[in-house]
Amino acid sequence: MSKIKIAIQKSGRLNEDSVKILKDCGISIDNGKDQLKAQTRNFPMEVMFLRNGDIPQYLRDGVVDIAIIGENVLIEKGTDISIAERLNFSKCKVSLAVPKDFEYNSIQDLEGKRIATSYPNTVNDYLDKKGISAELHQISGSVEIAPNIGLADAICDIVSSGSTLFKNNLKEVEVMLTSEAVLAVSPKISEENRMLLEKLQFRIKAVLKARNSKYVLLNAPNNKIENIVKILPGMRSPTVLPLAEKGWSSIHTVVEKNKFWDILDELKAEGAEGILVCPIEKMVL
Repeated sequence: MSKIKIAIQKSGRLNEDSVKILKDCGISIDNGKDQLKAQTRNFPMEVMFLRNGDIPQYLRDGVVDIAIIGENVLIEKGTDISIAERLNFSKCKVSLAVPKDFEYNSIQDLEGKRIATSYPNTVNDYLDKKGISAELHQISGSVEIAPNIGLADAICDIVSSGSTLFKNNLKEVEVMLTSEAVLAVSPKISEENRMLLEKLQFRIKAVLKARNSKYVLLNAPNNKIENIVKILPGMRSPTVLPLAEKGWSSIHTVVEKNKFWDILDELKAEGAEGILVCPIEKMVL
């Protein structure tokens, strides 16, 4: 039987979340410490643990069929590689930052300045669009120290919480792009493995939909059901079940988790009681 080869980050912020989403899809990875290649259970897949920056070339050459990778890396090194699925985790920004005492008003202030970065292509494209000419210093690893040692006037790097910039006395001044983990596909993937990719995507969609949804149960007087049902979004329509107590019913539905707090006050105002919110493990539509 054919096996689809997937690359994930060997170590770092993407590794743990990548392994977790595969596990949530029912795919167990048989890997030991420092193992670079591993087999899986419950799905015909082989996992390769690679350096993040090397993954686009492995996809391009067809060494791996798919990969979980930061979109920012594809923008920098793999614009020719297609994205099959956005995974909604490991979100970050790629931003320009300067020392806190730098008087920054606009991108024009970087004209002729020195910028340290691990993302030269991304920075060049951004500056070209803005009509700015700057001197780039390509650095592997931590670039935040560059202004402190006099190597650069500004930096471009990934920003998540901003704490690293703060610790290095820097401030974010331009967000060039936002990024998240994506499922990328090799242009050389076989038709047989493309079918396996479709099966994997089906599982991923079910997991992601469940992560973004909550199962809501509430009790309400029967004379308020019509109004409450109008408030509640759902996959099709809420389920309404009679309670043992006359004149009352239980209403069940699925709500996007980022919308629940917005409708909670409306539910209470319409007489909803005993509201329970439960996580959903999988959600197949």
